[in-house]
Amino acid sequence: MTENSGAPELNVVLPVHNEAESIADTLAEIHAELSPRVRLEFVISEDGSVDDTREILSRLSQEMPMQLITSPERKGYSPAVRDAFRRCTAPWVLFLDSDGQCLPSDYWAVKERRDEGDYDVVLGRRVNRSDSRFRRVMSGSFLRVYQLLFGVPVHDPSCPFLLMRKEVIDSVVDELGVFREGFWWEFVARTHRKGYRIAEIPVTHRERAAGETKVYHLSKLPGIAYRHFVGLFVIWWQTRGGGRAARPPA
Repeated sequence: MTENSGAPELNVVLPVHNEAESIADTLAEIHAELSPRVRLEFVISEDGSVDDTREILSRLSQEMPMQLITSPERKGYSPAVRDAFRRCTAPWVLFLDSDGQCLPSDYWAVKERRDEGDYDVVLGRRVNRSDSRFRRVMSGSFLRVYQLLFGVPVHDPSCPFLLMRKEVIDSVVDELGVFREGFWWEFVARTHRKGYRIAEIPVTHRERAAGETKVYHLSKLPGIAYRHFVGLFVIWWQTRGGGRAARPPA
């Protein structure tokens, strides 16, 4: 298969903010791994970068199949992802963060898991997670409360490596936004409450390709934790009445 032989089978979504040092290599690695075997199109949501990220992406958009969304001001992670989701046209969407911590070759195992169980969403479970101990402890504590409220059958609902049916995204995209930072916690909770089939598979988690996290600085973690706990109960309240719907038809 070649990338020019028809409409994309897969949209690859990445939100990008101040990744000038590494974004070209990150996209090249994804493209080299996937494009020989699947027709893909990137949907890149550039979010108010103040380095050379926007210029690099503009150049790359002429070299790779890409929809490029740019913003002169910082919107934040959740709005940037939602903007990208609304531009997707392929039947399946792969999400990866733009920091290079995800290994593109893990896509094939994720896809195989999807096909084995005819799942609607398959997300990664980070093995040997390359994050600070404090952040891992915070996530573990948050997960216990999260599972009590929602009972989602996964261990790492914040993992930024997901393969999703487009109709799943379409069904929740306008409801998302309670979490300013923890986008995937909310996405997985709402998806589960709607009755979609979710699976999880181990994936590699590497050191960042360059720079440092743009969101989870140590000084910000207590405030993020507070907002997340409040947000959990908001989402629970919003979704409590409908119960779980039957799985939408394929």
